[in-house]
Amino acid sequence: MGTGAIGGYVGARLAVTGVEVTFIARGAHLAAIRLAGLRVLSPLGDINVAPASATDDPRRVGPVDVVLLGTKLYDVEAALQPLFFR
Repeated sequence: MGTGAIGGYVGARLAVTGVEVTFIARGAHLAAIRLAGLRVLSPLGDINVAPASATDDPRRVGPVDVVLLGTKLYDVEAALQPLFFR
């Protein structure tokens, strides 16, 4: 939840190990992930998750085992709303 630098990195690392990951993003990030997948450049090895499952509405994902929240503090309350208040 929050596919920025940290959320994108952690999600991509999980995805390449075979974990089913859905990226929650918005705006230009969401459009780019939908178009070309998620690419991470790292000294530990580059990653390209393509195609990548991505949405701007966490309610569309369905039940999950774990939610990793990678948002800035001022966005936490808004990010949690669709997770707990359907």
